[in-house]
Formats: sequence, C-alpha cells, structure tokens
Amino acid sequence: MSSEERVNLSKEEVQERRDQITKFYESNISHLRVQLEYEELLTKIEENRAKRLQAQVIIAQVYASQEDNPANQKAKEEFEKQLNTNKV
Repeated sequence: MSSEERVNLSKEEVQERRDQITKFYESNISHLRVQLEYEELLTKIEENRAKRLQAQVIIAQVYASQEDNPANQKAKEEFEKQLNTNKV
C-alpha cells in the first residue's frame, strides 16, 4: 500500500494499531534508558577531559609567563647559587 492510498480502518482496527504502537514503545523504554545512561556518562567523561585539558593549558601559560619574567630568572639564579654554596 502506498502512502497516497487512503486506508479506512474501523474503530477497533485503529485501537488495535494504537495498542501495538504503545506496546512497541513500552518494550523499548528499558533499552532507551540504558542508552540515555550511556550517553550521559560519555558526556561527563568528555566534559572532564576538556576541563583537565583546559587546566593543563592554564598551568603551561603560567609557567611560560614566569620563565619570561627577568625578575623570576634572577630569583632562580640566586636560589640556585645559595643551594650550591650550602652544599658540603
């Protein structure tokens, strides 16, 4: 039967089709719940990966800016000099 053909169903047939559709949906709900849980877990994993990557970028930027600062370089040299003089 093509989609253009009109189907004349009795009230009983319509009710029977509705019942079949309802039964189909109800039988798939448990599968959909599992899929939903799976998708939510994947989303949380991806969000945490993105947060971790963002934190690593921020830390790298902070370290890079500290190395570029001449005052930090001088303090580092003085600290290393003190460490070397304290060695016996």
